Amino acid sequence: MCLPPGETCGYEVRRMLNHFQHLHSCTIFLVYLEGTNRNLMLKGKTVYITGASRGIGKAIGLKLARAGANIVIAAKTMAPHPTLEGTIYSAAEEMEAAGGKALPVRTDVRSEEQVQASIEEAVNVFGGIDIVVNNASAIQLSGIAHTTMKRYDLMHSVNVRGSYLVIQKALPHLKASKNAHILNISPPLNMEQKWFENHVAYTMTKYGMSMLVLGLSGELKPDGIAVNALWPKTVIATAAVRNLLGGEPMIRQSRKPEIMADAAFEILQKPGVTFTGNFCVDEQVLRDAGVSDFEKYAQVPGNDLLPDFFL
Repeated sequence: MCLPPGETCGYEVRRMLNHFQHLHSCTIFLVYLEGTNRNLMLKGKTVYITGASRGIGKAIGLKLARAGANIVIAAKTMAPHPTLEGTIYSAAEEMEAAGGKALPVRTDVRSEEQVQASIEEAVNVFGGIDIVVNNASAIQLSGIAHTTMKRYDLMHSVNVRGSYLVIQKALPHLKASKNAHILNISPPLNMEQKWFENHVAYTMTKYGMSMLVLGLSGELKPDGIAVNALWPKTVIATAAVRNLLGGEPMIRQSRKPEIMADAAFEILQKPGVTFTGNFCVDEQVLRDAGVSDFEKYAQVPGNDLLPDFFL
């Protein structure tokens, strides 16, 4: 069993294992030690997450908060909404209750001024930024005749331009981090016509986020900054699915956002100098990490799951 990359406690492990006389006890000890060190790798790290007031972004924030990270909740919702659960403040309370520190900052990623101000506030409060998660996203699955230019501009402004903007403003601080990561919630670049023909505007924007991964993983490799993408194998139970796509029937055939959070947790601990330019799928990341029970992630255990787009 391997310790996480960068650990240098091999001598101490061997010394302490001399006190154990049975292989079974040694195995238990190593599992415990590995888990402890994995959590410590994110303790005190500052993670800037867009769209972290609910859904996948919030789930990632909670997972990293449990590991002792500082979470910057960069999202727009400040007051309770009739159909959207949570605010930046309620999310911050949950993340602090989970064991981390949280900074709720009202941020519209379309605004260069707001993004710049939120980055500066995060640095003033926590001393830097180690990880950026570009999760905020706008969606409309419609063809060209039914996609207004207002909606087209919204998707491009949030998904592509917003991700580019956040990375650009955070970059000086990421360069100062010891193991910086950028993680875009975007799909592999699968250029089959079927992923474009019914919702080309949306696909252009999600693939634009993935093109950022492809390009910046090369550009920022000399700086040791990891740039990766993460996408779900199945539909995830989010407000967008409930309110804009398939409603409760689709929710019942979805997985919980926690599967994406657990996969992000695995990715963000990897050494940035070597693990970069990858288009990861949540289930495969977790299988590679030794997870075999995926039923716990089902919104309704036993139900058939719907595959997500682009895979």
